[in-house]
Amino acid sequence: MNRPLTELDASALSEAIHARNVSCVEVMRTYLDRIDRLNPALNAIVSRRPAADLLTEAARCDAELDAGQSRGWLHGLPHAIKDTSATAGLPTTYGCRLLAGNTARNDSLMAARIKAAGAIVIGKTNVPEFGLGSHTFNELFGLTRNAWDPAVSAGGSSGGACAALAAHLLPVADGSDFMGSLRNPAAWHNLFGLRPSQGLVPFGPGPEVWISQLGTEGPLARSVRDLTRLLATQAGHDARVPLSWSDPVLGSLAERLPKDAGPLQGLRIGWWGDLQGHLATEPGVLTACESALVRLARAGARIEPLAPGFDPEALWQTWLVWRQALTAPRVAAVLALPGARERLKPEALWEHDQAQGLGFAAFERACQARTTFLHQLLAAFENHDLIALPAAQCWPFPVEQRWPREVGGRAMDTYHRWMECTIYATLAGAPAISVPAGFHPNGRWPMGLQLIARPRHDALLLRWAAAYETLVGDWLAQRPGATSILGP
Repeated sequence: MNRPLTELDASALSEAIHARNVSCVEVMRTYLDRIDRLNPALNAIVSRRPAADLLTEAARCDAELDAGQSRGWLHGLPHAIKDTSATAGLPTTYGCRLLAGNTARNDSLMAARIKAAGAIVIGKTNVPEFGLGSHTFNELFGLTRNAWDPAVSAGGSSGGACAALAAHLLPVADGSDFMGSLRNPAAWHNLFGLRPSQGLVPFGPGPEVWISQLGTEGPLARSVRDLTRLLATQAGHDARVPLSWSDPVLGSLAERLPKDAGPLQGLRIGWWGDLQGHLATEPGVLTACESALVRLARAGARIEPLAPGFDPEALWQTWLVWRQALTAPRVAAVLALPGARERLKPEALWEHDQAQGLGFAAFERACQARTTFLHQLLAAFENHDLIALPAAQCWPFPVEQRWPREVGGRAMDTYHRWMECTIYATLAGAPAISVPAGFHPNGRWPMGLQLIARPRHDALLLRWAAAYETLVGDWLAQRPGATSILGP
């Protein structure tokens, strides 16, 4: 083949494998060689399986193709599962050293579906401890560096997945998103990251399958076609997760893209920006996003400034209640271990301790506030097809920082206040995608534009994203430069 295998996107690599233009063994060996060369500095992939075992599995995949059998579109492709998703036979640590020996007996729904589609799981991708905070570091595996600039954060909590994907250590990647964990690191790596509508990719199965579905797993990719194909693999109803649902359009849409991209002429986009000054943003972030909107406008979309229509500060307080209610039990389970309080990150302890005074009445008020916000958002969609705002409020910050203490001249009062722009899609259960929106003037730090669609309009959102993709080929063609982890 003319292009290096690791330069192909997942769909093209799949087509080459199924056409027998390249063997699964050759693909696996090429990726493992690249991982051996780049991952020690990047630290994106952890808990790696032995190369000999992986090559044996790849040979088995070749034998199946020789016999006319294919497991699916991911047949023989190397894949690493985010270390917050149970993967049978591999550690599932949540980046916590107290869980270093926690080897999963069974696959999560997402991991099982990815395996069933033919992927060969080579290991896990690194995360912040408990997935808390959009900066991927922990005391078990260390920190993950940004593939574009090793001096700055990879984001998170899907930071390992995004760094690996941007460095072409994986052809496609999975992640999860509670507070922007798919969108923020995608924005900082010039990637596409989709938070699906609530329930489309069921979380679990777990000890609680109702309220916990506020978080969701989802896809990351270098192209919208790959993003859609992985989403179609991850998505679908499972009776063990009663709020889950299926979208029969996704599978066929994945096969039709990019030809079936949605028309941009007349597309109505409401621009929230920084919510009339509520969101602290660093200089240049809004400018980058607006440059992406200009491209959409030139293609026929109608861009209109849009007032939020809700009280952002009151909604932030609602968010704090929801987050603490869902995070505290996970932390409490580990706090039962001897010496745990002294060994857990302070941000995890803060979430746990803040929740101790939380009563049912307060949570019920937060549930009602969330419902009111959903109705306000649906009203906005009566006149707009999409709502846009930044996918991140600041540029990637130095890896030595735990989190930004100040953004745009404003002090951050919590460790996650600088990620506030991501809570709106989460609370509404709406699909939101981070699409590449250009770069910092230094050329090293990407930024993303966040597009939110009406709940359960994931397929439409992906069609519009595919049309947008055709407008930003110059941004997508850029590669990390000599100062990146990839070297000259």
